[in-house]
Amino acid sequence: MEITPEQELLRKQVREFCQKEVKPIAAAVDQEAKFPAETLRKAAALGLFGVPVNPEYDGVGAGYTGYCLVLEEIARACMSHAVIIGAHTSLCALPIQNFGTPEQKEKYLRKLAKGEMLGAFALTEPGAGSDAAAIKMGAAKKGGEWALNGTKIWITNGAEADVTIVLAVNDPVLGARGGVTAFLVDKGTPGFRVGSNFEKMGIRGSSSTELVFENCRVPEANVLGRVGEGFRVATSTLYSGRLTLGAGCLGGSTSATEEAAKYAKERVAFGQPIAKFQAIQFKIADMAVGLHAMRTLVYDLAAKMDAPKGLPREQLERESAIVKLFCSEVSHDIVDEALQVHGGMGYSKEFPVERYYRDQRVVEIFEGTSEIQRLIISEDVLKRGVGH
Repeated sequence: MEITPEQELLRKQVREFCQKEVKPIAAAVDQEAKFPAETLRKAAALGLFGVPVNPEYDGVGAGYTGYCLVLEEIARACMSHAVIIGAHTSLCALPIQNFGTPEQKEKYLRKLAKGEMLGAFALTEPGAGSDAAAIKMGAAKKGGEWALNGTKIWITNGAEADVTIVLAVNDPVLGARGGVTAFLVDKGTPGFRVGSNFEKMGIRGSSSTELVFENCRVPEANVLGRVGEGFRVATSTLYSGRLTLGAGCLGGSTSATEEAAKYAKERVAFGQPIAKFQAIQFKIADMAVGLHAMRTLVYDLAAKMDAPKGLPREQLERESAIVKLFCSEVSHDIVDEALQVHGGMGYSKEFPVERYYRDQRVVEIFEGTSEIQRLIISEDVLKRGVGH
């Protein structure tokens, strides 16, 4: 992986910030299930809410490679912080950058990039998770407005977001094939309210909420992209989200490996540090191999997405699914082995690996389950061949 001097400086600055400001409060954020507003304000002041956003809209303009470097470092310190910033950037700011009108970019993107607004993305519904095309939330045109009715669930940043991208069905006959539209909905819009906040086993510092829409009126100017092309917005959004989730898995797994190696050198059993035993050494070796493979996959795809020509949609869909699937499942193996190295102490809250274990589990579910990624990959292979 080639890192430019500018990218290396960015990584160093973010690592220093995270080690000083984020890591010391990570355990408390988890224990209290507390949204870390103060450290997020400091992160915003460093430009971390707009890393891949173009400088003309007050972003850093560091591309996907720079963005992955940043999320890797944040996840290395605290997965809750990484999920909050990742959802804000990948699922809200970037879709507005890619599909928004000049007016929408001026109104939203600039403030999102500076961290003056927090963003969210609402697709999942009680009856539509992996089967995203089954969404039922309705959007009816009434004069110069759209009336939204329905419920979304498991919305990251849902309780705090100032603007949320909402997918709704404007034509039930066409459905996902031209009958779904993306809308920008502002916090405080009449008919829009936050419902239940789900109590989670991990990433407890980020909210995951129900959003309720009851005849919520949204102006026509808040349609993101074209009417009926909501799933184009959604799928494009998920490609970048799956890449950057891979970077988050890499960061969290790096911390788990570091903790396992540290503990193995300190814990004495049978008269010597357990790091002297081949059984432990092999676990550490497997973790290192996993980290290397994850890093290679993440930054290879990031570089391809940063290239002037980018990637064809089919290739991007397959490779982003590969990154998400591989990194989420390998991170599971790494964190599980890190806990095993700690023995009984790993199962207690005395060591951070217990939190890493709980934080990790959801990455095999959100942004598309492992099963959905396998469907995407296999369907593309059967259609277009293995490739190289």
